[in-house]
Amino acid sequence: MASQPMFVLPGDRIDPSLIPSHPKKALRLGPGLQHAPPNDIIPTLAGRLVTDHQKNAIRIETATGRYVPRVGELVIGTVQRSAAESFFVTLSDYTAPALLPHLSFESATKKTRPQLAPGSLVYARVTMANKHMDAELECVHPSTGKSEGLGPLTGGMVYDISLGFARRLMMSKGGIVVLDEMESVGLQFETATGRNGKFWVNSENTKTVIAVGRAITESDTQSLGAEEQRKLVRKRLKEMS
Repeated sequence: MASQPMFVLPGDRIDPSLIPSHPKKALRLGPGLQHAPPNDIIPTLAGRLVTDHQKNAIRIETATGRYVPRVGELVIGTVQRSAAESFFVTLSDYTAPALLPHLSFESATKKTRPQLAPGSLVYARVTMANKHMDAELECVHPSTGKSEGLGPLTGGMVYDISLGFARRLMMSKGGIVVLDEMESVGLQFETATGRNGKFWVNSENTKTVIAVGRAITESDTQSLGAEEQRKLVRKRLKEMS
């Protein structure tokens, strides 16, 4: 499992105890780190240092910047076009599209695969990420073949959020209380968060969609703490009434 992240600055010395040392796997350095011979690992970006002892990997995660796909991450993409066997899906601006095979959906066959027009949204998992090749996606769980919440996203709205805020939203203890607060007063909505800095919300009530989206984006851009988020939610609820 990945460890709890700590914040580092460029040039900081990383304590050797924080660097994973798997006896059989080579150390994998992710974005924002470089090797300084003989044995030092030096950050080149400001961000959170995250180590994954199971994969013997270490990386820097930044709150802003360009999204870099990693295997296993959930993302919200926009279909750019369809080719013979795959959809080309945009995950972030100014980057090469990822490939989503037509058959990577629950119960999909050549005759029953989804017909996704340009601009359609999909919630998917990254299955291949290599700097020399286009990333690949899937909308089914690899072991069950079921969608388990993945697939086309219809209706609703998508909001851009920072990469750091997206990570916190996807953590069980990320300090984001906005959605819980809004659900506690009876608002009904569904959401999906992409690790690529995308947040989708849908509801039968358009006012709810706007209120949830605005509360999330304002909590992000204003770096609000938990109590400040609660105050913001109360403000948004008053505007709805």
